[in-house]
Amino acid sequence: MRTNIYIDGYNLYYGRLKHTDHKWLDIKKLFEHILKIQSPKSSINKIKYFTADIKSKVASHGQVAQQAQNNYNRALELLYPDYFEIIKGYYSLDFANLPIYQKPPDKSQRAKVWRLEEKQTDVNIALHMYRDVVKTDCDQIVLVSNDTDLEPALEAIREDKGNSVQIGVIIPIEKQTQGKRHRPANQRLSQYADWTRHHILDDELASSQLPLKIPTNKKPIIKPNYC
Repeated sequence: MRTNIYIDGYNLYYGRLKHTDHKWLDIKKLFEHILKIQSPKSSINKIKYFTADIKSKVASHGQVAQQAQNNYNRALELLYPDYFEIIKGYYSLDFANLPIYQKPPDKSQRAKVWRLEEKQTDVNIALHMYRDVVKTDCDQIVLVSNDTDLEPALEAIREDKGNSVQIGVIIPIEKQTQGKRHRPANQRLSQYADWTRHHILDDELASSQLPLKIPTNKKPIIKPNYC
């Protein structure tokens, strides 16, 4: 079963990778592993990775973070040229005068802040999923996201294509454990799916890492120290 995977890069990073040592992630290896468990007859046809270029002036590691992101993207494109495609949105950085966090809210108490927002990613994911299904480019789509904004896209695909295409959802969060506070899994996406994977395990991330050094025609790509 030809399977296209659509990865919300922002959601994957902040939902599952940010506070781990597994950011140098081999995306193809990880999702091949999960597909074997969830949908054994599947084979990866395409991996579409939706992201936006880091703004170095507001990133924790500044210019180093921007370079690390560029190297990571290059590494995946180099290793998997027949499978991997990057689709970019962008970040907007704007001035905002927002209420200070307090309960109850008081609109008169405000602070001047920079507001960083990712633009176009949700629209890009929705359009690519829908167009690929219409073009019969795949037999199954797998969405890697926990974002409710993508619910209408899955609803439209299910209504228009019925059961002619399989839908899988992978929620990029930790496995729920008792006594530990977790980001909740979005149940709204699952109502349109044939199957849902509600977590990604630490062991799966650890065993799906890119090589520390990836050769190129020039300088090798080297894993950043903070990944």
